[in-house]
Amino acid sequence: MIRVVLPYHLRTLARVEAEVQLEVEGPVTVRSVLDALEARYPALRGTIRDHGTLKRRPFVRFFACKEDLSLEPPETKLPAEVVSGTEPFLIVGAMAGG
Repeated sequence: MIRVVLPYHLRTLARVEAEVQLEVEGPVTVRSVLDALEARYPALRGTIRDHGTLKRRPFVRFFACKEDLSLEPPETKLPAEVVSGTEPFLIVGAMAGG
């Protein structure tokens, strides 16, 4: 089971109260986790990634084991701690401004 922590506004949209747990088939990559998340919670489609290109939306960041994976290719494999469920995969709404 992969544990995914969502920011508050996406938890509200998905109608979940805490982290979600997902079964991911095949290699556990950023893309496979996002695919599984959007399949289980269709309301999240287009909020994390663009509908057409599947590129990460601006102001959305991905973290695993305190490492920022936001700019890594979607095929990047996640650390063993995330695959085993020991550590969560974090989706964070970034902030901008001054």
